Amino acid sequence: MDPTYPPESEQYREKIQAFLDEYLPSNWAGIGALRGEARTRFHNEWRETLRDNQLLAPNWPAEYGGGGLTHLEHVVLNEEFAKRGVPTSGPNDGFSIGMVGNTILAWGSEEQKAHYIPRILSGEDVWCQGYSEPNAGSDLANLGCKAELDGDQWVINGQKIWTSSGQTANWIFVLARTDPDVPKHKGISFLLVPMDQPGVEVRPITNIAGHDHFNEVFFTDATCPKENVLGEVNNGWAVGNTLLGYERGVGATTTSLGYRAELDSYIELARKAGKLDDPLVRQDIARFHIKVEIMRYRGMQALTRFLAGQQPGPETSIGKLFWSHYHQEITESAMNLLGADAMVGFGEETRSGLAAPAIGTDNTAANWMSSFFIARPGTIYAGTSEVQRNIIGERVLGLPKEPRADTGTWKESQAAYS
Repeated sequence: MDPTYPPESEQYREKIQAFLDEYLPSNWAGIGALRGEARTRFHNEWRETLRDNQLLAPNWPAEYGGGGLTHLEHVVLNEEFAKRGVPTSGPNDGFSIGMVGNTILAWGSEEQKAHYIPRILSGEDVWCQGYSEPNAGSDLANLGCKAELDGDQWVINGQKIWTSSGQTANWIFVLARTDPDVPKHKGISFLLVPMDQPGVEVRPITNIAGHDHFNEVFFTDATCPKENVLGEVNNGWAVGNTLLGYERGVGATTTSLGYRAELDSYIELARKAGKLDDPLVRQDIARFHIKVEIMRYRGMQALTRFLAGQQPGPETSIGKLFWSHYHQEITESAMNLLGADAMVGFGEETRSGLAAPAIGTDNTAANWMSSFFIARPGTIYAGTSEVQRNIIGERVLGLPKEPRADTGTWKESQAAYS
């Protein structure tokens, strides 16, 4: 059954609907309908509109420039924005606001909050994530990018990889090795590092869809001030996991809306192919419907936790594991529906990652092809499925921990590898 929101939440819903009616163009057809410069221009102008109306970081306290919304009001806002195909933030704000901004509010000193939060909201500071390395992906604690304290600054050397939007950011939050002589998880610090300095090099990586969204980042004697540690020195593992909770839990209550729209597009694709009576296709549609409904109910479950005052925890791995595999399943099934057309890729590509076309656009093969490509790494980024299953088993279900061979210090583990 659907949840019944209290009357005050429905009043806020009407307020958000009126806001969208006032500020969106009269011919608005969803962000996916915009192309090139028009899309970039709208994104920039819309971000300013949200900031000026305290809706860019709606759940942040008002004293930090946020909207001071309750969890339920934030959910209502996200729902209404999703229904209208409107972005809730700027292109990099998933990292700037959703990840590091929330983590600064949770772990930062008052000085750090006063300095960074306004700059995040203004867009002066644009952030990306420095976590994964060539030898530290699933085993993130094996990271070797090191930071050494030299007087009043940290000197950073090493490499990060799969850095999404690194080419558009001017700041990066970095998990760095600050003590190699303690167990791997205990010698890591969370550093706030400027990218516009000598010693930071960004190299684009072209993905299977032909886009350069993520990058390699190389540090060669790059620096950041001593006070740019978030949390305490060598406590970066705890801080980093707080951020991962925000990353994996983001959109829990609205994720199903996007996947529902995509499923509607899949059904329309099957109709156009004349396969709605095919029992195997109908079986797939039923299976996909069930999984989207599971996402919806999990969103309600997450909302219940938020309303009870709980922060995102290890249970967010369940949602990440679920949607990433689901999206591979439905896009692969769409390729089967398209048949030979899937090799041509005619039409407009998706710009949201989902194959739900914007209002007024065609349900094209290119839409589904690009979504199929985008779905492939979904079971790898933000933590592989294997890692998510370990988190769920050990930290949610309380199963015995997986035996570990590298129980010594990081330095000892590296000697064992060599």
